[in-house]
Amino acid sequence: MTNLIQKLDNIDSLKRELDKLKPLSDVIEKKINTWFDNAIIRNSTIKDMNSEELKIPEISYKEALDYTRELSVKNIGDLKCEDILKIHSILFKDICQEYAGKYRDSGDAYVILRNGERAEVCHFSLIPDEMVKFFNWFFSIKKEHPLVTAAEAHNKIVSIHPFINSNGKTAKLIMNFVLMQNGYAPIIIKMPKTWEEYDSAIKSWRNDKKDDFYNIIADCEIDSLETYIREIKSYSF
Repeated sequence: MTNLIQKLDNIDSLKRELDKLKPLSDVIEKKINTWFDNAIIRNSTIKDMNSEELKIPEISYKEALDYTRELSVKNIGDLKCEDILKIHSILFKDICQEYAGKYRDSGDAYVILRNGERAEVCHFSLIPDEMVKFFNWFFSIKKEHPLVTAAEAHNKIVSIHPFINSNGKTAKLIMNFVLMQNGYAPIIIKMPKTWEEYDSAIKSWRNDKKDDFYNIIADCEIDSLETYIREIKSYSF
């Protein structure tokens, strides 16, 4: 936990540095958002042959990312659960319109991980109630650091596994929504480099050992903030 606290302090220091460089001109903001969008989309739409997640078209992911960024400028109290479910709807609409943004209504109460292990998820009959609990938590006022909230949001969605597919991609977008909504940079989980580390951290989380995942997300946020600051300065001169 001590190491995580140090990283969160570093993150907040970098955010203060970033805030001093704002507001950005429309030209610089567009260039930086384009750079991040391309990196996020590239890493998020790689098809892992050992994963059950379907490959999402890049154009669908771009639309979902744009929508997530639009949501992030709104106050959390002004949002509804339908606004968040629309993220999956946009991602999945060209895969299976029938289940885009809809909860799964059948299937096993487990998923197969990349290493072949089974991981328990919510039984489909319990999903509506579990998602009500999720949204009550998601829209509540929180005292913890936004990065912790972002990580919690990601893993709550992964654990419930509310959709027939693309739960991980939806969870990452919701995580980035939380970060951007609080003024932090969106993160890039670099794939396939961090797949094994990412999966291992989620497995540890399921065993109530959360620090591994917090640290991965913290490292990604530090990298994003440093990149954001560096790119702003390079465009400014």
